[in-house]
Amino acid sequence: MSTSNLSKILSQLETPSPLSPEKITSLLTSAKRELLTLNALIPTPSTPSPILAIARQTLETGALLSIRLQQPDAFTRYYQQLLPFYEVPESSYGKNHTSSQRSKVTGLYLLLLLTKGDYAAFHTVLEGLELEQAGKGDGLEGDEFISYPVKLERWLMEGSYDRVWGATKREGVPSEEFGVFSEVLVGTIRDEIASCSEKAYPSLPIANAKNLLFLDSEGSVVDFAQTRGWVVKDGRIYFPQQQEDMRTEKDILVASGQVIENTIGYARELETIV
Repeated sequence: MSTSNLSKILSQLETPSPLSPEKITSLLTSAKRELLTLNALIPTPSTPSPILAIARQTLETGALLSIRLQQPDAFTRYYQQLLPFYEVPESSYGKNHTSSQRSKVTGLYLLLLLTKGDYAAFHTVLEGLELEQAGKGDGLEGDEFISYPVKLERWLMEGSYDRVWGATKREGVPSEEFGVFSEVLVGTIRDEIASCSEKAYPSLPIANAKNLLFLDSEGSVVDFAQTRGWVVKDGRIYFPQQQEDMRTEKDILVASGQVIENTIGYARELETIV
């Protein structure tokens, strides 16, 4: 069976010239039709090497373009379709095939799980990778695409939001696709800090909150405060009063520790508040 039509579609998708989202979606749909025609959506022992290779390349291209189109559900579907291909030995793909982008696609999937807060699935995928690499005698530390979400997850668990914030900057991401998640991750950090601040303080100056919450202006602070039900008055943000039995001494100490010790390197500003 000829793969010429699929090759032409891939060439269009990989062109340096920017394509409209509608054109990309149309080409990806055509590519999937070609895979169906080739009976190549699922690899089998009888699938010829050239078809196996171009099928994997097509699905990986679709996965990465879905990220650029900010379509996480479509990306997840491509990732799931790729899993059977990643179980096929590399030798089965022949000699002259495009290198697999498994590492990048898997790293992006881990990052997507992180932005969703699905830590159970995150660790399930990671443990599978660790077992696989252990069998090969390799580690994951040297893989920039896998180690990136792993570091972010560890820093989030530690409350080291400044390190996460720095890593989401353009120069800190391993590829363009990873940068798409930066706003989502910053939103996750912002919500974590907001929750800790509510428990630790009765109020905060707006100027400090702007830095603490990674917001660009005091107007953005006011908008964010309204979404949380905070009161803004006389240049300060007032958090809703918690019932005394909900604010135990331990809660306050833990929350204060998270904010003061781990966020952004704004300890000096926070000391002026406390």
